Amino acid sequence: MPPNTTASSGQKPGKSGRKKGRKARLFLIVLVLALFGGVAYGGYWGVSTVRASFPQTKGSLTLDGLSGPVDVKRDGNGIPQIYASSDEDLFMAQGYVQAQDRFYEMDVRRHMTSGRLSEMFGSGQVKNDEFLRTMGWDRVAKEEYDKKLSASTKKYLQAYAKGVNAYLKGKDGKDISLEYAALGFTNDYKPQEWTPVDSVAWLKAMAWDLRGNMQEEIDRSLMTSRLGPKQIADLYPEYPYSRNKTITQEGQYDSVTGSYVQGASTTLGSGTQSTAGTGLAGNATAPNGLQSQLSKLYNVLDNVPTAVGVNGNGIGSNSWVVAGKYTITGKPLLANDPHLSASLPSVWYQMGLHCTSVSSKCQYDVSGYTFAGMPGVVIGHNQDIAWGMTNSGVDVTDLYLEKITGEGYEYDGKVLPFTTRRETIKVAGGASKTIVVRETKDGMPLLSDRDDELVKVGKKATVDSGAPDRGDGYAIALRWTALDPGNSMDAVFQLDKASNWSEFRKASASFDVPSQNLIYADTENHIGYQLPGKIPTRSKGDDGSLPSPGWDSKYTWTGYIKQSELPYEYDPKRGYIVTANQAVVDKDKYPYTLTTDWGYGTRSQRIADLIESKVKGGGKISTDDMRQMQLDDSSEIAKLIVPKLLKIDVADKNVRDAQKLLEGWDYTQDADSAAAAYFNATWRNILKLAFGNKLPKELRVKGQCLNVAPVDTTGPADENQTVRECGQREADQAQPDGGDRWFEVVRKIINDPNNDWWKAPKTRLDKAADNRDELFARAMKDARWELTAKLGKDMDTWSWGRLHRLFLKNQTLGTEGPGVLQYMLNRGPWKLSGGEATVNATGWNAAGGYGVVWVPSMRMVVNLDDFDKSKWINLSGASGHAYSAHYTDQTDKWAKGELLPWSFSDKAVDKSTSDTLVLKP
Repeated sequence: MPPNTTASSGQKPGKSGRKKGRKARLFLIVLVLALFGGVAYGGYWGVSTVRASFPQTKGSLTLDGLSGPVDVKRDGNGIPQIYASSDEDLFMAQGYVQAQDRFYEMDVRRHMTSGRLSEMFGSGQVKNDEFLRTMGWDRVAKEEYDKKLSASTKKYLQAYAKGVNAYLKGKDGKDISLEYAALGFTNDYKPQEWTPVDSVAWLKAMAWDLRGNMQEEIDRSLMTSRLGPKQIADLYPEYPYSRNKTITQEGQYDSVTGSYVQGASTTLGSGTQSTAGTGLAGNATAPNGLQSQLSKLYNVLDNVPTAVGVNGNGIGSNSWVVAGKYTITGKPLLANDPHLSASLPSVWYQMGLHCTSVSSKCQYDVSGYTFAGMPGVVIGHNQDIAWGMTNSGVDVTDLYLEKITGEGYEYDGKVLPFTTRRETIKVAGGASKTIVVRETKDGMPLLSDRDDELVKVGKKATVDSGAPDRGDGYAIALRWTALDPGNSMDAVFQLDKASNWSEFRKASASFDVPSQNLIYADTENHIGYQLPGKIPTRSKGDDGSLPSPGWDSKYTWTGYIKQSELPYEYDPKRGYIVTANQAVVDKDKYPYTLTTDWGYGTRSQRIADLIESKVKGGGKISTDDMRQMQLDDSSEIAKLIVPKLLKIDVADKNVRDAQKLLEGWDYTQDADSAAAAYFNATWRNILKLAFGNKLPKELRVKGQCLNVAPVDTTGPADENQTVRECGQREADQAQPDGGDRWFEVVRKIINDPNNDWWKAPKTRLDKAADNRDELFARAMKDARWELTAKLGKDMDTWSWGRLHRLFLKNQTLGTEGPGVLQYMLNRGPWKLSGGEATVNATGWNAAGGYGVVWVPSMRMVVNLDDFDKSKWINLSGASGHAYSAHYTDQTDKWAKGELLPWSFSDKAVDKSTSDTLVLKP
């Protein structure tokens, strides 16, 4: 890894120092490329070649297809603001500019969504491509483009593609990005033209990573091999509605009108959908053999490249909006920080899209966060409104067991034929591979076909006595809303030009997948919230929490919730709205099961408490107050556990000295805090002893081995009857991950010191723990020696940031390429404050270690009184070029919690402009 300043870095180098550093890095590129390709190649791939891929940001360029000149104004961070006189010119220029900065990233994304990664990276990606072809994202995207999207959206997508292709015209890979130069030494890959469908398909990748509770569905089923129904229920407690408030609080479903009504006082009618049910043949126990099958499926899912999240696990986000009556300006303030996987470059690309004069010919004046490869602004503001998003977490996926008979599958006593298609995967440097994809009548692909072992295990799986005979076995199919064509792309453009609450809600109606919590504010002093999305309804008794029997029609989705029935809120009396992945609506106020797996409201309630504490007694909230709230790193689980830890009499002096670190600690997880380091280590060991060691191997960390009883029990094992069993899951995906579900699990039993979960068997070094305090004492001891090994004996040198570090890695060659290439492309580490389920959500997986897994991928605070006083920051920078000055130029500030000025008006943009490029027709 190259050296990098951290959040606590000191003085920055001067201009001459930066120039020397840049020259040294460029020399390194030449050296590395020489090592890759030999001296002759090294001479060819010189410094001039590396610089040739940097974008032109000054002067003028001619673009065929423009109807008039377009100005591209970049500020000191390389963030572009585009000015055009027509919609098509605006989006064509957006395509051109994003390709200048990020085409390699865009190209990788489209190869991922279309299942063509092997064309770029060779045989190592064939399994991923097989899975992605089975899902058929690009096929669905093409159907959307052909049949669902509006004429104007198609026109904008075509203009965007035209801009990307104008950039590509006449360029070889080496002229576009350093990564292509490296790829050129292993294959003859050449970038192809961009298409409108490439842009639409990216929404499928976004939806996949924000798909809801599919992971929990798998995990619950896997748990049945070692835990009973009561124990599994302990690990998935009900949402704490009485303690952590839902998003909507002033409305409910009106059974008379059949719609969601703000301020309604009617009670739910007899049509209420039951939340009781277990899926899987109505039985809380998974079929014998299904654990192994689902484990294999999990491994396939886990290998799918991450798009914007952590493959569906632990993804969160914060957004909140405060009405003008509580702000210094008298107008609303809106904050948003989506929590996603740390990637380099960041998944977000900051940009402004401005019509020189807003009219029917040119309708947009919008600024915010975009996805490179997709036109429009996803999160941000225009001249009238601002909006933010967090993942709603609603359940839009279900797994189905399918009874295979011959060439078909059973459904209500009949054998139906599969729909099949052949997919040919081209492989760089190797032979192509053809696969057959099978789908059921509902368009559900058989995921189990993508792993030979799944087929073998499926032949051995058994289910309840009422199920069909095993025959040729059982397969696993997926039902997912995103595999049905939709029109989310329409919603992006509608949001970008919405001018009021009515138009905002109309736009949200098109946002079918992924389902996001949408918050709203406008310059007329209104705030609001809308849950959009295509959300399925299920039959009574089926809550989607476990795999369902595909041979029984009563488990087929019964329809979708109507837009008029979806929860919303507008100008609530309390004066603010918070969304942070908590429950959307109280279960007693709504007839439909949106999900059984909400986030547990730790972050959302903390944000609400911070707002309440500020305005109590007449206080007013400023833009900087909103920023400070985003940085809150108070640990809610520490508040619950530390008082118990301090009461334990510890005999070992070394452990007692560590225990004293917690005395007087204010529970904040600052990067410099030794107390935070020790507490989080203790918490990690509590989870391991109380829960982790009792979970089946499929959920535990790969390579971590235990002696376990060969029967389904969580009690102490008989030492004479144990087997050696090793974990199978990647460290950043294992359980218990330490998120706020585990906060709630512990909260439920914290005052029951003799609960069975607090028991842990003896080991060679430790006696058995028979109660809570004995287990806590053992965890404190284990934490003391773990940190001694990691950070040294001297506790004065301990700090949370030394454990909790962020590395930014290029998502392709930065993880799979030669070490020297990873050195060139990757950056870090940064020592971070924050933690799991804190507002400053720098997530880590307690089962796997302390390293940062996911982060606030950007932060923004929008000032509706004066947009030029809004603030924003990105995780990395505008550029995807590894040696551009804007590759990671925002990361230091991001790590410190700083925000950059966000210019919007013509005057402010002109003042902040460093470079201007004129695109001419």
